[in-house]
Amino acid sequence: MKKIFLLLSLFLITGNFVFSQAPQLSENSKISLLTCAGGDVLYYAFGHSAFRVQDSVLGIDVVYNYGTFDFNQPNFYLNFTKGRMIYSLSRRSFESFLFEYELEKRWVKEQVLDLNLEQRNQLLAFFEENYLPENRDYLYDPLLNNCSSITGDILKEQFGDAVVFDGSYLEKRYTFRQLVRQFLNVNTWSMFGIDLAFGSPVDRQATVQEHMFLPYYAMEQLRHTTLNGKPLVKRERTILDYNEHSQSGFFPLSPLFWFMLLLAFTAIITYFDNKHKTRSRWLDFTLLFISGLAGTFLFLLWVAADHTSTPYNYNILWAFPINLGVAFVFVFQDNIPKWGTKYLWFALSLIVLVLLLWIIKVQIFSPVLIPLLLTLVIRYLYMIKYSKL
Repeated sequence: MKKIFLLLSLFLITGNFVFSQAPQLSENSKISLLTCAGGDVLYYAFGHSAFRVQDSVLGIDVVYNYGTFDFNQPNFYLNFTKGRMIYSLSRRSFESFLFEYELEKRWVKEQVLDLNLEQRNQLLAFFEENYLPENRDYLYDPLLNNCSSITGDILKEQFGDAVVFDGSYLEKRYTFRQLVRQFLNVNTWSMFGIDLAFGSPVDRQATVQEHMFLPYYAMEQLRHTTLNGKPLVKRERTILDYNEHSQSGFFPLSPLFWFMLLLAFTAIITYFDNKHKTRSRWLDFTLLFISGLAGTFLFLLWVAADHTSTPYNYNILWAFPINLGVAFVFVFQDNIPKWGTKYLWFALSLIVLVLLLWIIKVQIFSPVLIPLLLTLVIRYLYMIKYSKL
């Protein structure tokens, strides 16, 4: 028996072991949730969650990680755009898992769950069943089904109503957009792109459990969770103690800086156009073409992708897809056609509608958009004026 345990331990150390079936854990076993700090890369910015299973008698110390993906998957970026990203459950030694965070100097905290032996074996059997090749892949959703949100789902699935998530620790219930903005500066290209792609569904309040899609909230939620009326977390400890990574932005590289620059540039060009009774068709083409192209992409995310966060995106009101075709009509003739004036008034009314939807909170837009909207308004109004000359 000792030889079997030694052989099993050897496989566990390499991290390439195979269980023929889930082993029965001993009384010395522990199951815990690992929470890892956010990093500098966008897909690390929100942190990470994973389960750790330890048993000193069996020599087991492994991490079950639901946040595994592969850039080399066929059509990775296309599937990401379509909302058909496949993530996997991976299993590796705790030592190799921790090594990555040691290199990146990101803190790692552990919460040991207060589970009896039967419950620990139940969870391990669940992880092992999930780890089978036919079960380990799942359809990823950044807000509703990720490595962190799955924590609450697993606890509820395994222990049912015995698990109670107490949300009293929350100062308020946040929307999904508000939660994401807590981890990314609004005036960054990353957050601007996310704000642009997100539709109105992300502006609803998240439930207490849905807050757990962010690892930091999942960690805090476990501190306020009970199992059969007792605190779920037995104890906590810090495994790696590093400072939080801070975002350091350089304003001249930010979207707000460039949109303000575009606004100033457009205002100057429009001033001279008005003075010389001319129209800079290249500027009108650029603004209409880029806004139309952006709107077309957002429309496709709405109707042709499987994302739960991109439908009903009213950014397409200012980034109007039809602008893409109108751009080519306006660039080849100096005079604005009669229908063009009506179209421009319509485009202006859509921008006003954006502001109304923003005010009544149907959808929250990025504040970085304001100079871009003013740029379009200035140019639309000038083209209307020019059509009357």
